[in-house]
Amino acid sequence: MSYYFVIIGTKDNPLFEHEFGTSKQGGDGIARFREDARHMNQFIVHSSLDIVEEIQWGGPQAGGQMYLKHIDRFQSSYISCFLTATNNKFLLLTSPTASPAPSSLTRTSTSRTSYPASSTYNPTAPATEEAIKNFFLDVYDAWVKTVMNPFYSLDQRVTSPVFKGRVAGAAKKYL
Repeated sequence: MSYYFVIIGTKDNPLFEHEFGTSKQGGDGIARFREDARHMNQFIVHSSLDIVEEIQWGGPQAGGQMYLKHIDRFQSSYISCFLTATNNKFLLLTSPTASPAPSSLTRTSTSRTSYPASSTYNPTAPATEEAIKNFFLDVYDAWVKTVMNPFYSLDQRVTSPVFKGRVAGAAKKYL
């Protein structure tokens, strides 16, 4: 399983990006996005911002929640969201599609390669939602400590190796 995590600022600009793979159940923590789809991760995540804003400003059904759970799906990828108090958005793209062996590739009539999707991943399973929520909460704790730095200004990219290490640690712990 591969993950793409991004923090979106108040002006819909990316403040932090990180790719990683699963560390649970014998995973090595390396992202295995298909090379032909890797460049699409930013577009997929940013396309879900409209849905985030609909939920966020949707009135009484929004309920003032920070963790919005699974909000969008694109092909076999799922997007989860967490809102901060300062309107920054933590978005996690989960791609359960594994890198296939060359013998399992199938060719379509347009010469594009299609890969089998993983049918075992359920984004709405309680264990999955709890793991993602705990990941977001750990990252939120690190985020608050980072933005409280007096040298940090609003909507500035986060380049701190300490923050990146904390995100990687939370990913390894929960995902």
